[in-house]
Amino acid sequence: MSASKILFFLCLSFIGGIFFESYIKIPQFLIYGILFLGFSLVFLSLIFKKISFVAGFCLLLLVLGVIRVQISEFTIATDKLAQLNGKGQVVLTGIISDAPDVRDTSQKLKIKVGDSFVLVTTQRYPEYNYLDKVKLTGKLEEPMVADDFNYKNYLLKDGIYSVMAFPKISVVPTVLTYNIGTYLYSKVLFLKEKLSQSIEQDALPPQSLILQGIILGNNKNMTQDLRTKLSNTGLRFLTAISGVHVVILSAILITFLLFLGFGRIQAFYFSIIFIWLYVALTGFTASGIRAAIMGSIFIFAGALGRQNTSSRTIILAGSLMLMQNPLLLIYDIGFQLSFMASLGIIYLKPCVSYLLKFIFKEKCVELSEILSVSITAQLFTLPLMIYDFGVIPLVSPITNLLILPVMPAILALGFIFSILGAFSGLLGWIFYVPCWILISYFLKVMDFFSQPWMSKTLTNVSWLWVLLAYLIIASTTWFLNKKISILREI
Repeated sequence: MSASKILFFLCLSFIGGIFFESYIKIPQFLIYGILFLGFSLVFLSLIFKKISFVAGFCLLLLVLGVIRVQISEFTIATDKLAQLNGKGQVVLTGIISDAPDVRDTSQKLKIKVGDSFVLVTTQRYPEYNYLDKVKLTGKLEEPMVADDFNYKNYLLKDGIYSVMAFPKISVVPTVLTYNIGTYLYSKVLFLKEKLSQSIEQDALPPQSLILQGIILGNNKNMTQDLRTKLSNTGLRFLTAISGVHVVILSAILITFLLFLGFGRIQAFYFSIIFIWLYVALTGFTASGIRAAIMGSIFIFAGALGRQNTSSRTIILAGSLMLMQNPLLLIYDIGFQLSFMASLGIIYLKPCVSYLLKFIFKEKCVELSEILSVSITAQLFTLPLMIYDFGVIPLVSPITNLLILPVMPAILALGFIFSILGAFSGLLGWIFYVPCWILISYFLKVMDFFSQPWMSKTLTNVSWLWVLLAYLIIASTTWFLNKKISILREI
């Protein structure tokens, strides 16, 4: 067995340990039994060469995944702020550790108090800034758990275990002390704010709302009607910084650069640079950084060329991210979707591209590549989307076929327009006109295909259905790969 294959099985075992401990809580005596069996197999493999040491190490990595989840749960249970939840009024002093999340009538502040975090909801005004030192007087509460949304689990992955609603806030005068990280991040947030202001001043809704979502990952001010239409047409992922967004855009960008005559290695380098610049402009959010890591690994895996090597690279990257934060596997839908989208493009895209050649022949090669990226990524993420959101966008393949080819142009023109618009309204307008045309086309497609009958809503979807769906998708993908490999040999 090759070293890469051994590493692949070890990573899968580690992920399996996290999964089982998160869902079924393995009894302690069984953990000790697995641990003893693992050490026994490793020891016996040193004496008897016929006994594989891989099985023993796989059991040990499975236990490591279990222990990693238990450590994370212990950290949550012993968090000092979380222990004050529901205990009445408290007075806290902390630092605003991220850009304020400003809405129409309110804003949310992520505040670091010691080694803990609290998410504060307060009035839209007065305005607060990153690194402001504030004094809070209010009640700490545990995040809500509703029938349709578990806000507690949503915040867990970001290390937030307490919330505070509309406390008394006062800014504590202090001299700001920057390190390299906070200084650069403050400049990134300043640039993001300038670009957002440029879009708001020179563009009108709904074009400005779509552009802010695509360029800056800011969809907070979108109307509910616009959100619903994006979801029903399968285009919601394009207006939020997510792993699926970054992975699909990376694949399309590489295809676009190759079409322009760039070499494959050059296209890969430019794509990775673009991803990190893109995430920087969105403010280096936690979800954005995870998306950039997954997108970069996806591009690197594509450069390796082989399916098995590429998928093992993705699995290794996922394992390292879960080692740092095991809660991503269960509570971060963005991590799950980007992981599945990457595997879909690696394994199923070659099959779909091969089949599309019979439709497009040798014409429109780039279009068939873009279509195959969209189909495979969305097919591999569809069961999770249905489980988490309960909506099946029946027209998603059509809307993606119509929209994805113009996304590189929207991104390029949108970036140029927002940057130039911050300095000169006239220069900004020169690039805004073609950008406005493309976004208006985006909106027309969305409006036309957002009829109620074009999507299906499901409720109470069982995770067993999701498991069955992925078994069917995996077996079908295996069958198609086998058949196409035979056809290519003929």
